[in-house]
Amino acid sequence: MKNKRNISAFAIDIFCGVGGMTHGFLLEGIPVLVGIDADISCKYSFEKNNKAIFWEKNIQDLNGIELLPYYPKDRIKILIGCAPCQPFSKYTSKKSRDDKWALIHEFTRIIADSNPDIVSMENVPEVVKHHVFADFTNDMKSLGYQVSWKIVNCPEYGIPQTRKRLVFFASKYGNVNLVEPTHKQDNYLTVRQTIGHLPSIEAGETHRKDSLHRASRLSSMNRKRIRASVPGGSWRSWNDRLRLDCHKKSSGKTYPSIYGRMEWDKPSPTITTQAHGYGNGRFGHPEQDRALSLREAALLQTFPHYYDFIDPDQSFSISHIARHIGNAVPPQLGRIIAKSIKIHLEESHV
Repeated sequence: MKNKRNISAFAIDIFCGVGGMTHGFLLEGIPVLVGIDADISCKYSFEKNNKAIFWEKNIQDLNGIELLPYYPKDRIKILIGCAPCQPFSKYTSKKSRDDKWALIHEFTRIIADSNPDIVSMENVPEVVKHHVFADFTNDMKSLGYQVSWKIVNCPEYGIPQTRKRLVFFASKYGNVNLVEPTHKQDNYLTVRQTIGHLPSIEAGETHRKDSLHRASRLSSMNRKRIRASVPGGSWRSWNDRLRLDCHKKSSGKTYPSIYGRMEWDKPSPTITTQAHGYGNGRFGHPEQDRALSLREAALLQTFPHYYDFIDPDQSFSISHIARHIGNAVPPQLGRIIAKSIKIHLEESHV
């Protein structure tokens, strides 16, 4: 067997948030030197958990040349980024999409100026349907990169949620191939395996030994609704007194998962910034009468239990932390991306 050579590569993370992608790279042995994001509220978690610098900066104001002093001389330079995916959601208006598509063009500009050896971008699958993705791909090719991408079904890589994501690579050393899936449908990680060990709490309660194991309050009506809900079911199983007005309209039939409970022995739905709210999707606990706690959302996002989201010097808001967790790249997906890059570099004899 050939000995693997040490890979001397360093990364910078744009749109880093609280560091989900960065932490995956760190766990896989690729140091991230700096994370850049316009949201200063992410600074505490990013720096606390990743031994890296957080730089508050709007990408429109960032010059790629400013990144160069952070990279060690004569080492492989990796640039990773996840432009906010909301512009590509089918629920977003065309106007707001057009306004934010520019973020990927800004990413292209920064790549051209900083000239990294390898680029990786993670985003929603819908982005491939838009001209901005074709522009981005063509721009990478014109800059001398070989391009590859894949739509990832996250449960196949040990992420316990039904999330699909685009993973894009551009390399000066050839095509980067995403590592092969590690799980099949019969052994996907489930909600039970991920959060079933946590102690029970009530709606509105915080566990005395874990401040992140905290659940939102429920109104009296929503308590009745969740008690009438079954795992994997929907509001259609309720009696008419519990249904909202929107459920009684024909348009309401297109949202069967809202006010739903998750199922123990399946992956969870995609964890979003609203996963702490029972009415925002299938975010009801499988058997406890409440929505997901912040700890449960973080674990389903594959954040390790030790990951610190709560700045002791700042007030603690459920919606604030839920936004950080839901916006993050699952660290396990970051780790898969980093591993793919490491294998690519080893095989390319860089």
